[in-house]
Amino acid sequence: ETEMLIQDAIKTVLEGRTSFIIAHRLSTVRSADVILVIRDGKVQEKGNHTELMAAKGYYYRLYTNQFLEG
Repeated sequence: ETEMLIQDAIKTVLEGRTSFIIAHRLSTVRSADVILVIRDGKVQEKGNHTELMAAKGYYYRLYTNQFLEG
């Protein structure tokens, strides 16, 4: 519940602005227009949540480990 309140507040503050959000919790970036997946200091994947899930790459594995198996 607290996490949802924080995410709603972030969404309100950032609406209509270009912003960079660095997060470990993927729920924080799920609604972003563009997600950059950085691994070992390099951009490994780029896209929105739907695109990255469909690609079934590193983001997909992180997301499924964090939400579907947890």
